[in-house]
Amino acid sequence: MQAIILAAGMGKRLGEFTKENTKCMVQVNGECIIDRLLTQLTTLPLERVIIVVGYKGDKLIEHIGNRYSHKLKIEYIENPIYDKTNNIYSLALAKEALQQDDTLLLESDLIFDDNILQLLTNDARPNLALVAKYESWMDGTMVCIDNDNNIVNFVSKAAFRYDDIDKYYKTVNIYKFSKEFSRTKYVPFLDAYTKAIGNNEYYENVLRVITLLDGKELKALPIINEKWYEIDDKQDLDIAEALFAEEKDILRKYYGRFGGFWRFPKMLDYCYLVNPYFAQSKIMDEMQANFRTLVMEYPSGMKVNTLLASKCWGIKEEHIVPGNGAAELIKALMELLPGKLGITRPTFEEYPNRRDKESLVTFVPHDSDYRYTADDIMAFFAKNRADSILLINPDNPTGNFIPVKDILRLARWCQEQDIRLIVDESFVDFCQDWKNNTLLHDSILEEYPQMIVIKSISKSYGVPGIRLGILCSADKEIVMNIKKSVSIWNINSFAEFFMQIYTKYEADYSVACDKFIETRDIFEERLRRIPFLRVMPSQANFFLAEVLPPLTANRLVLTMLKRFNILLRDCTGKEGFDGKQYMRIAVRGHNDNMRLIDALEQIEAEQ
Repeated sequence: MQAIILAAGMGKRLGEFTKENTKCMVQVNGECIIDRLLTQLTTLPLERVIIVVGYKGDKLIEHIGNRYSHKLKIEYIENPIYDKTNNIYSLALAKEALQQDDTLLLESDLIFDDNILQLLTNDARPNLALVAKYESWMDGTMVCIDNDNNIVNFVSKAAFRYDDIDKYYKTVNIYKFSKEFSRTKYVPFLDAYTKAIGNNEYYENVLRVITLLDGKELKALPIINEKWYEIDDKQDLDIAEALFAEEKDILRKYYGRFGGFWRFPKMLDYCYLVNPYFAQSKIMDEMQANFRTLVMEYPSGMKVNTLLASKCWGIKEEHIVPGNGAAELIKALMELLPGKLGITRPTFEEYPNRRDKESLVTFVPHDSDYRYTADDIMAFFAKNRADSILLINPDNPTGNFIPVKDILRLARWCQEQDIRLIVDESFVDFCQDWKNNTLLHDSILEEYPQMIVIKSISKSYGVPGIRLGILCSADKEIVMNIKKSVSIWNINSFAEFFMQIYTKYEADYSVACDKFIETRDIFEERLRRIPFLRVMPSQANFFLAEVLPPLTANRLVLTMLKRFNILLRDCTGKEGFDGKQYMRIAVRGHNDNMRLIDALEQIEAEQ
């Protein structure tokens, strides 16, 4: 058996990364793609490796040198017109070699798990295409397969239909061809196709013709859990570096993305905190039905969006500011408030991160579960003066919760002490009796005008992608200054439309919140059975858990990601903790939660 690698392309979409080098010389986590590929090929009993070079081919040949000569016989074929042709011509240049031996055909811009090549070579079937079930990040040639894994159609970009994505598999661009298939089928059709159509085409088009004439010649070999990625542009490179990061870097690369995990559709995200059930409402169907209009039209300005926010949450227009997520409002507020800011740690760091460290007055509860009350806060800040006090309720990551009657006692005390109170109730809709624990009432805001209430709509309503949050206060000067500090078009059309139609679906939201509380209770009971976790009570959509020896939070989180593709948050280094091992576990839908429980139970069985 031999391998043919197509490496003639220019890789223009990688920009500066391919200005002086060919695409396969781009580094992923410090290793060139071609070096990883050739190292993987050294594990196979190959007679030779043929590399078709073109753009910067001399640099590629020099880079490879003789480093693999002890295990691989490497030959080169040059495509001198790489800038005028596509990969069908590069493969045509190797057609004589293609007919001389069974062949692994690979493109040079791929990164994949080590065992993928063994899947091909260990399979007795002579002609195989590696394929993977379609996911949103995939581009290029798709195929349809039957129940016997026969490829029955190659789907071009022009023929691609989003209505049919459940039927599609993406070609991984790794193939196994028998010598006979190449000699009697592929090369003759290749010659005829290029003669009729030209050389600026893709070699998969030849396979498409063969498949249409004989649907059983080429079989599909679907991969399921194996990782792979095709690197065509900077975004691909960034994702590949996360997927194939070394153990010491993997969490940093994932956490540093701050979301966007839909690019990893097989991964369960237990870091980010959203309502898993409101998305099942028909509100999503209505938004989808208006997608094209919302993309193509400008959103309204602050005046209209303030009116919509007022309608949705029952707050007077002069008391409410809609924001591009709560993060925009937090930033504006933290830059606006003078003096010292009182905070409780451990907590959500977006607020203190927006302040100078010298301006922070920090209360750390001494309770082993990080529980604290309104009385604890008043006692601490009576002795440690702050101009403003921040309360996140329920708190993140501890899940600590203070009932509304006690928050109002705290608000009265703050008013007497001339202290501004900021309450972030982004998670309050997840608590028991949630409808009676919100501060979002004009009567409350007007009674305590020194109080500011912030709410992330992303978390409660499960719509983080539309970026929506609100800030409410009867302090009209604060509200006016916040509105002045943000852009007139700070809300996009999707967030605006969500507010326009939400009131039709309020009953769905109520059902979703009640269902969530039921799901959380079941999840908590199962988590508490895991002997290496000490799970703390929570009224939010997450749990803080201490990871008990001999395990560490870092080791457990890494194991969950690498073995089970579940991403958890290691909180050990968060300010305010006591040096023990902690992680935060989001609450998702029941089926996802049981998948996480199953993974934890497997780890327990191995202890």
